[in-house]
Amino acid sequence: MARNKRRARGPAAEAVTETVAGGVAELIPDPERPRAWTLLIDGAPQSHVDLDDPARLSFAYQRRLGHAIDLAAPPGRPLKAVHLGGGALTLARYVAATRPRSTQQVVEVDAPLVELVRRALPLDPSARVRIRGADARAGLGRLPDGWADLVVADVFSGARTPAHLTSTEFLTEVRRVLAPGGHYAANLADGPPLAHLRGQIATAAAVFPELALAADPAVLRGRRFGNAVLLASAVPLPVAELTRRVATDPHPGRLAHGRELADFTGGAVAVTDASAKDSPAPPASAFA
Repeated sequence: MARNKRRARGPAAEAVTETVAGGVAELIPDPERPRAWTLLIDGAPQSHVDLDDPARLSFAYQRRLGHAIDLAAPPGRPLKAVHLGGGALTLARYVAATRPRSTQQVVEVDAPLVELVRRALPLDPSARVRIRGADARAGLGRLPDGWADLVVADVFSGARTPAHLTSTEFLTEVRRVLAPGGHYAANLADGPPLAHLRGQIATAAAVFPELALAADPAVLRGRRFGNAVLLASAVPLPVAELTRRVATDPHPGRLAHGRELADFTGGAVAVTDASAKDSPAPPASAFA
């Protein structure tokens, strides 16, 4: 494992650079917060963590996933949560902070990244978080039927979601693991002409009866590459409250659902294992 350190912008912390399985990982200190860090993989921002305030979510897409977590059950009620993709464990820390006594399983294939995060950004010892070193779909397959109240998918190899995590077969496994009233939330990334995003909505619609999509309006209009958070369940989603929260974020977004979401999907068809492809690579300007 290659490792080196370079001086950060702030006087109290150093940035850390290490080679992990997925590429070059960088932990960059936040100049405004003494124990906050941004994780990048091959230059692509992955996570932001504030060890002093794990309930603080800085990235817009993480805030939208946070709304899904907040509304998955009454406030403060512990959850059984599965996180596919670990990153800097930002959302697992968020659940532990906002819903104490939650039981969480993180599935992360990149063992060197997990080791780096555990060492440099240690978890609160009271957090009930188990980390499994496995492929996301394989790890999901080991969980019992109906175990989870919430499944969060935030899986990128570099800056692309692997093909085998985009199909109806994958989402059928997600639904199997969810409790009857459970929620699924996925971080997706796409840009014009949004073929991947439309296909993912069609795929989710083939498995779940209730869907919503939260994103920056410019992303939904196909004007730029960006993240969109897909929410799905077998039961009605809290659309009104999700709409309010997404619209009043520091980076306001829009929530599409119902007829609007169906119209957005257009003629896209569900993706199967046989037709699945990795999500598109972001343009060079995406992280400028």
